[in-house]
Amino acid sequence: MTHTALARKYRPLTFAEVATQAHVSDTLRRAVAMDRVGHAYLFSGPRGVGKTTLARVLAMALNCPARTAEGEPCGLCDDCRRIWSGSTSLDVVEIDAASNRGVEDARDLRERAMYAPSDEHRHKVYIVDEAHMLTREAWNALLKILEEPPPRVHFIFATTEPQKIEQTAAPILSRCQRFDFRRMGLTDIVDRIRSVLHREGVQGEEEALLLLARKADGGMRDALSLTDQVLALSEGPVTADTVRRILGVVGDDHYMQLFDLIASRDRAGIFDLVESLVDEGFDLVEFYHGLVDALRTLLRFRVGSSVHEVALDRREAWQVRAALYDAGDLLRMLGLAAELEVNGSLRRTQQPRVLLELLLLRFVWMDRTVELEALFQALGGAPAPSLPAPVAVPPLVRARPVPNPAMAAAVGSDTTPTAPLSAQTAGPKSTPTAAPTLDQTPAASPPVASLAEPEAGTWAQAWQELVQDGKGLPAGVRPFLLGASVRREGTRLVIGLPPGPGLDRLREADARGTLEALLQEKAGEMLSLDVHEATEETSTGTPGRISQEKVRQGIMNDLLEREPGLEGPVRILDLDLRG
Repeated sequence: MTHTALARKYRPLTFAEVATQAHVSDTLRRAVAMDRVGHAYLFSGPRGVGKTTLARVLAMALNCPARTAEGEPCGLCDDCRRIWSGSTSLDVVEIDAASNRGVEDARDLRERAMYAPSDEHRHKVYIVDEAHMLTREAWNALLKILEEPPPRVHFIFATTEPQKIEQTAAPILSRCQRFDFRRMGLTDIVDRIRSVLHREGVQGEEEALLLLARKADGGMRDALSLTDQVLALSEGPVTADTVRRILGVVGDDHYMQLFDLIASRDRAGIFDLVESLVDEGFDLVEFYHGLVDALRTLLRFRVGSSVHEVALDRREAWQVRAALYDAGDLLRMLGLAAELEVNGSLRRTQQPRVLLELLLLRFVWMDRTVELEALFQALGGAPAPSLPAPVAVPPLVRARPVPNPAMAAAVGSDTTPTAPLSAQTAGPKSTPTAAPTLDQTPAASPPVASLAEPEAGTWAQAWQELVQDGKGLPAGVRPFLLGASVRREGTRLVIGLPPGPGLDRLREADARGTLEALLQEKAGEMLSLDVHEATEETSTGTPGRISQEKVRQGIMNDLLEREPGLEGPVRILDLDLRG
C-alpha cells in the first residue's frame, strides 16, 4: 500500500480550515462570493505556511459547481479533488519556476493563457511556485499579459523571497495583489498536530507536541512532516523522550543543569556538561539555539509574563531556576547569546564547541546586577531593619572611607558624636567619649579611621594600611572592605560584610588568598581570613557612615546654596526632602 504523507493527507480543503492566515483566506473567500477575484496575486511568506494550499483552494472555489454562497468550495466533487491533489486539470496548471525559469518558458505560458477556459463557467488558474527564481527576461515576457489578461484567467505567484522579485522585476508588484503570509503560532501548530494524531488513532503527550511545534519553527508542513517521521520510527503513544531521541532535540533537563551550574559559578561543571553533550551525540549548534529559547523562557518567567510554550508539569522547575537570577542578568546573558548568532561566528567556525564553552564561561564569570539600595548598604549606609541589634561584640576595627568634602560641608552639624565601641559595650553606666564630627575632621586626616585607635605595628594598623593603600587588592573589593567589620580570634581575622556582591567576591578562594598574602606582608605574621555575613551592626550614628537622613540634608543644603531665596520658606515651613 502506498503511504500518503500527513502534510498531503491532511491539507485543508476550504478557506476556513487554513490556520493563522485568516487575513488572506477571508479576503479571498469574500472576493469569490462577490465575484471580485483579481487577475494576479502574489503570495509571499515562509515555507510551509499555506501559500500553495490557499492557491489551490482559490482555484477550487473558482471552478467548483457546488460552491456555497459564502465562496467556500465543496471539496468533494471531481473538480475539487483533482485540483486539491495536484492532478492534471485543463484549467488549473501548477508550474515550478525553479525548473521553468527561462524566457521561453514564460512565452509558452503566455501563449497558453490566451486560450479560453474549457467551459464558459470555469476559470483558468496558473499557480507559479518559487516565483523568485524567474529571470528578468521571463518577467518582462509576462508583463503585458499580467497587465491586460484575457477574461477569466488568473495568475497566482508564490514565493519565499519577495525581495528578489522587487530587485529583478519591480513593475510586477504593481500588477499583483500582494498577500504576506505569517508564521504559524505555536498554539495553532499544537492544535493541528493533536487533531491529526487523533484522526490517526495515536495518543501524544503534551510536552511531545510542544517539542514538535517548536522544532517546526512556524511551518505547519514541517510540523506534520516531523510528526510523520516520529510515527514511522516509534511504537505506541508519542512521548517527549521519543521525540528528543528521534529528532535530536536537547531536553529541558540539560538546560536546567546548565542554569544550576551558572548560578553556583561552577566553572569546571561547564566543561563536564559540554563533554556529556558531545558524548550523547547532540549537535552543539542545536544546543545553542535551544539555549537562546531557554534564556528567553527564563526571562519571561522572571518578569511575570505568561508562558504557554512550557508544559504544565515543567513550569514549576522553570520558575525555580528563574528565581535564581535577576532580570538584568538574564537580559545580559540573552544579549551575549544573541551576539554569537548575529556576528555569524557560530556558522563559520569549524569548532563550535570552543565558542559554546567560551559563551557559557562568560555567563559564569559575568558580574551580577546589584540594586543601588544594596550597594549603598554594602558601602556603609543605614543597616537593614531586619538585622538584629548587637548584644555584646568583641573589639572591632572598622575601616571607613574619607568623607567627601562637599558632603561633609552639606552634612555639617547634623553628625552625632559616637562613642568608641569599648565604651558602648561597657554597660549602661559607662561614660561615652565624644568623637570629632565630620566638619571638624582636618583635610589632611588619613582616609581610614577606626573605632579603637590601633597601636603601631599591630595587625589592626596593618589592616588599615592595606585597605587605605588599596594596592594589590582584588578588583572591586576595596569599597566593601572600607565598611567591613574586623576582629581577631587567635590566628584568624573574622571579616563581617553585609549581603551583596562584596561578600560573594571575598568568599571566592582566589580573592581571599590574595588578601591573606597582602596582609601577611604588612603584619609580618600569617593570619587566615574568615569571611561571613555580618549579623551585628553599629548604630547609624557611626562616624563616616552615610545615612539616608544625611544624604537628604546634604541635598537640601546644596539646593539652598544654589537658590538662597528658598531659605526663608524652608525654615518657616520646616520643609524636608523625602523619597
